[in-house]
Formats: sequence, structure tokens, C-alpha cells
Amino acid sequence: MVAATAVRPQRRVELVLQSGARAGSHPLQPAGEGAYETYIAGARAGDRYAYRLDGGDLRPDPASRHQPDGVHGPSQVIAADSYPWRDANWQGRDAREQVLYELHIGTFTPEGTFDAARRRLPYLADLGVTTVELMPVADFAGSRNWGYDGVCLFAPSRAYGHPDDLRALVDDAHALGLSVMLDVVYNHLGPEGAYITQFNPNYVTNRHATAWGSAINLDGCGSGLVRRFILDNAKHWIREYHVDGLRLDATHALVDDGPVTLVAELAADVRREAAWPVTLHAEDHRNLAAMLHATQEGGWGLDGVWADDFHHIIRRLVAGDSRGYYQDYEGTAAELADTIRQGWLYAGQPTRRTNVPRGSDASRVLMRQSVVCIQNHDQIGNRAEGERLHHQVDLATWRAASVLVLTVPMTPLLFMGQEWGASSPFQYFTDLERALGVAVTEGRRHEFKDFPEFSDPGARERIPDPQAIGTFESSKLRWDELARQPHASTLALYKRLLALRDAHPALQASDRYEGEAWAMGPDAVLMRRRLASECFLIVARLRGRGVVPLDSAFERASTLETVLTTEDSEFAPDPDPPEVTTSSVDFRRPGAVVLRAHA
Repeated sequence: MVAATAVRPQRRVELVLQSGARAGSHPLQPAGEGAYETYIAGARAGDRYAYRLDGGDLRPDPASRHQPDGVHGPSQVIAADSYPWRDANWQGRDAREQVLYELHIGTFTPEGTFDAARRRLPYLADLGVTTVELMPVADFAGSRNWGYDGVCLFAPSRAYGHPDDLRALVDDAHALGLSVMLDVVYNHLGPEGAYITQFNPNYVTNRHATAWGSAINLDGCGSGLVRRFILDNAKHWIREYHVDGLRLDATHALVDDGPVTLVAELAADVRREAAWPVTLHAEDHRNLAAMLHATQEGGWGLDGVWADDFHHIIRRLVAGDSRGYYQDYEGTAAELADTIRQGWLYAGQPTRRTNVPRGSDASRVLMRQSVVCIQNHDQIGNRAEGERLHHQVDLATWRAASVLVLTVPMTPLLFMGQEWGASSPFQYFTDLERALGVAVTEGRRHEFKDFPEFSDPGARERIPDPQAIGTFESSKLRWDELARQPHASTLALYKRLLALRDAHPALQASDRYEGEAWAMGPDAVLMRRRLASECFLIVARLRGRGVVPLDSAFERASTLETVLTTEDSEFAPDPDPPEVTTSSVDFRRPGAVVLRAHA
């Protein structure tokens, strides 16, 4: 066993093996740059151990591979190279084919484990998505958490299973032709069990502040060791778990005034580590084109960024949301068409709320580098009651929005269960120690005090308690819904749309710098998707009824084949079909039509 840890200099560091043939205390020696190490012959996989700093209490390994008794308990030695991988011929998926499916291990299945999620992979392959995006799995305090309170960044949560269970999930995904991306959180640590700051007090800094308090130290005294820890963690998931990419959480909160941003350094390091092409996405509201430009052009070298403008416009348009960041949008088809053409809406103009410029020019950003959705974990879970968009709009409108997100030239992301219109919410849940838990519950309810429906303290008490087990249980998907209406017909629509994407490259994510979309009045958009000899027209009416002309901007086609409408009987339990002609589509209610043009 090779043991190494990073601590501040001039300390006495011991590794205490609690089991196995070499049980006992073993001193570590300084190895330079704040690191300490030792080699213990005879230690074996399964042995448990902890560190003692300067004669103090035992602490788990900050780089532990497994915490079988939770984040406060001893670490366990894991033989990371003993898993019998079967994916030697795996080469990943083409970025243009990519359809992301975001899921939370704890609520995706009734069991809430890696193994249970692995058994559902054939369903996802049959659905037609290409990439499973796991919400963070790094171990956290308690038995349930969104994952964004992780404190053992190298250890998959024992609440979900053994590390080999995660390896088996990735291995089976590859056998089914599915990529796996992992959401990782480097911008903050969870509030309970973050012992890494006892090993390295320089891990956080007061030089910068974020929404979570003190920032991670990426550019101050001692930051070199912090950066190395994070870079090693990113490579660890690629090397030890064969994941196909990472989604970097809240990169805007990785405050870094150094000459090379951590994100750019991470992208370069990870690509050198991987044996196949990896995908790196960022969650970042700033609409920064530089993040997506190549490093040789002065960019950060990422493959994609979550482009939230698309979601926010649709939500304002169909559900009327107007608080917070939704104030920055009118919620019109014109805004939506602009976003589809550019990849994002704000490209340097002042926002409506702050009058401060946001975003940058997207004219050299590939359309596929914008990741778009009509729901994700944040946009659902950050609502007071965790309601999904399809809980707030009628099914006809939901079907129209679904067609749009799966035919735009950007990379679409689905959130688990949306493909059948899942009845379950996705609420915010935690399992922190009592005092912290009380503070989290109070803070959660205080967050919504300015909302008229929660202005009364009694109303705020009805906001689900994050600490209550029922909040977690209610967020689990209900798989028995798939065979019932209207869920079955909604699922049929998603499967058909994903099959069309798979069969027709013209409907996949685009390598072009600009999309083709037009606003047809305030409530409808018209898109054209072309590649080689194929041409599709997508007409989506998101509000009301009315005629949408097939505008003269389109070359006259000799025939227009109706590929599908959202009012087809297999997709709508109560169909009310639009009238489709070569010159217009007359919608009786919100809906969408996919047409194929033939010369």
C-alpha cells in the first residue's frame, strides 16, 4: 500500500491501519510541496485506515477511494486495478449524436444504487439517448443528498454501493453503446465532513467569495497543491472508472486570477489521461465563448457549456415564470428563434434586470457546444416544491416543447423521467447532522419568503423539509407509470423523436456556427434542419391556436412529407390534429409538426 496525503508543512502525520496484517501506526515522511507519504508492504485491499495529524483524532483520507462507514469513519483500501474491464474496444460516441440523460442515482430507481441503475441501462439504450450523465456521486454526509455536498471527492458514495458497482455500471453502459459522463463539484465542499481543510488549511481562501462562502484557493498561497488535488481527481474518474467525460459544476464560482485557469488546465490534463475522446462540459451562466475555443486560440478547450437561455425563454413563454433571472426574458418566439440561431441569447447586451452586459459573441461557437434543456435537476429542484415543467403546463404544450428540444441544432439534455412525463417532483433533500439540518431547512424556507405564495410563515412551513425522508422518497421515479396514459403516449413521442435523430444526421447536433430559425408571430417558431440532401422543417406552436405559415424564407419544395405531429394518436390520448398543407400548418392548440422536404 502506498499512502500519500497533502498537508501543511512541519506536521507529524501517521497512518493508522485498523485491520489486516500490518495493523498499527505508521509514520509518513515529507515528500516535498506539502505532501507526505509512506509504503506499507503487506497492506491489502479491504484494510481500513485513517490518518492522525499531530497526535489528534483519527481522520479519513481526503483522497479515500471508499468510505464504507460514511464520511466520518475510516477509509478502506481499494484495489482500483482489479476490476475485469470488458470495454477495451470502446471508442466513445460522436459528439453530433449526443443526447444527454441526466439522472440521480439515489432517486432514479426504488433501490437508489449503482447496481439498480445499471439494470435500467437497457431501457435507456432502447429509449435512444446516447449519454448517461450522473449527478455527483462523491461521498457526502448522511444517507441521501443531491450530491453537491460531497466531501470525499475520490470516493463514490457508499449509499450507492461499492466502487466496483460504479465500474460495472460504466462497463455495461459501454457494452450497450452508451457513454457515461459524471458531474463533479470543485467550486465548494459540503458543510459536514470536509476534513480536507484540516489537512490543508490553504484549500479555501477568504481572498474570494462565492455563493457558498469562502472560495476554493486556486490562485493564492499554497494553491499549487490545491490545483494538483483537483486535477488528480478529474483524471481519477477517467482512469479508474473509464467515464467518458465530466460536467464541471458552477465553473463561474471557480475564481482564478492565475495565468491559466484551472478549467483550461484540467481540460488539457484530462485529455492527456484518456485512452479515448472525452467530453468536458461546464455549468456556467456567463455565456463565455472563450470557454469553448481551442487552447491554441487562447480558449479553455471545453466541448460544451450549459446554455440556460433556451430553458429560461421556454419556461417564461409557456409557464409565465417572471421572477429572478426570468425577468431577463420576454418569453417570446423571437427570443427563442434568436437563441436557436446563436446557441444562446445574451451575447454581450445588458440584461433587463441589472443593465449589466452579459455574455459574449457566439459566432465562433459550434451549435453543438451549447447544451440545452427544458428541465434539469436545478431548474426543477430549485423551485420551492420541486415541480417539473410538465406539471405546470398542459400535455399539448409539453409535447410541443419536447419536439423543439430534440430537434434544435444544439446538444439536448433530458432529465430522468421527463420522457414519460413523470409525476414525481425532484425536491431538494439532505441528511445532515441535526444542527446543520435545522439550518438548511430554515434557509430553504427563508429563500422563498419574497414569493407572494410563501409570504405567510405558515405557507413557508409547507415547503418540503429537505431533511425529511419523505422529501427524498417523493422524488423517486415511479416506473409503474410507463404503461399508463398519458405517460405511455408521451414516452412513445420521445422514442420516435430520438429514433429520428439517430436515423437522420440532419436532425442531430450541428457542427455549424449558426442555426436556422424564424419567429412566426409571438407564439410559434419555424426551424430548418439541413445536411447534404436532407431537409427537415420543424414547426412548433407553444401557445394558443392559429395558423403558422411556411414562410417564403424556405425554398419551394415539390412535396412536404409529414413525418410526425404531436397530435398523432400514438402520442396524444385525445388527438386534435392540425391541418398541414404545403403553405401552412393550422394548429387547434399548442403542438409541433416535423416535415421532410423533397425537391
